[in-house]
Amino acid sequence: MNDLSLHIIDIIQNSLSAGASLIKLTVEESTVEDSLVIEIEDNGKGMTQEQVSRLDDPFFTSRTTRRVGMGIPLFRQSAQQSGGDLIVSSSPGLGTKVRATFINSHLDRPPLGDVANSLILMVSANPDIDFFFRYSFNGNEYTFDTVEVKDVLEGLPLNDPSVIRMLTGMVDANISDLRGEL
Repeated sequence: MNDLSLHIIDIIQNSLSAGASLIKLTVEESTVEDSLVIEIEDNGKGMTQEQVSRLDDPFFTSRTTRRVGMGIPLFRQSAQQSGGDLIVSSSPGLGTKVRATFINSHLDRPPLGDVANSLILMVSANPDIDFFFRYSFNGNEYTFDTVEVKDVLEGLPLNDPSVIRMLTGMVDANISDLRGEL
């Protein structure tokens, strides 16, 4: 995958397939500590330890539409080639957490990509799912919570085109502001 936001979409899609009603995405970027951490946590059906141990096997998948699962192996490869790692923790009935770490300045680290657009794409495609997003840059943070957004929108759907444009712009502007890019 060309950038890390595509990995984020892939993992969120796994969470949705697992029946999650709440998905938490955290991106922590630190130029001071030279680290990038991406964490996706859900309250889906979870996995047994045996299932977790088989995630790097591309021919192990619980999907019925495709018999090959490359998301976790490719995400892990991106992390490891960038001096980091990927850890999956899960419990049946409690959900799953995927945590990928990277050396931020590593030459082989893929670009982060358009996290704002990726997040809002997932939100707008799944308006009944609750998403919580936290972006941290050098200790300063921005949070986005669809529960709060739904209250503010007073019934206007999250998949309305004008709402999608507004939310994408808002998340992107807040991330850029934290990074000092405005």
